[in-house]
Amino acid sequence: MAGTKAAAFILDLLQTVVLAFAIFLIVYLFLVQPHQVRGESMYPNFDDKEYLLTNKLSYRFGQPARGDIVIFAAPPEPTEDYIKRIIGLPKDKVDIRENKVYVNGEPLKEDYLPQGVVTSPGPFMPEGKEITVGDNEYIVFGDNRSNSSDSRRWGPVKREKIVGRAWFAYWPLNKIGVVH
Repeated sequence: MAGTKAAAFILDLLQTVVLAFAIFLIVYLFLVQPHQVRGESMYPNFDDKEYLLTNKLSYRFGQPARGDIVIFAAPPEPTEDYIKRIIGLPKDKVDIRENKVYVNGEPLKEDYLPQGVVTSPGPFMPEGKEITVGDNEYIVFGDNRSNSSDSRRWGPVKREKIVGRAWFAYWPLNKIGVVH
């Protein structure tokens, strides 16, 4: 009798573990995924070693928008994920003039950046050269423009390389909250 109870307990425990693992796997693969910010490219909005949850579901039903903070497979290092802000959408014309970003001929309003941030050109986006963003491509910049490897250096990010949108900061505790 005791052996039957022990076997039933072990079977119940095993079922619970398998169910919990299956739920975790579904959530991780299709809904949200944790990511760690590495480096200072998104400072002051995100700090090095800050942890975020990435919403993987929203772009299955909608398109990325200008200003979204996205996680994607890094063009220079596809095994790494980068976090950057979307600046240019498909078919947009983007250029850098006099240390400012212009989208479709208009200066980009970037309220999320501190006053006086300078946007320097790069090898892919030299001063005054207008880039037309291709279909299913996005121009992304780090918020810390002077310390960011981004589209100015290596060009647009393909839509299929975007993992998801930064959704929730959960570490450190003083930064906990929804990402806007």
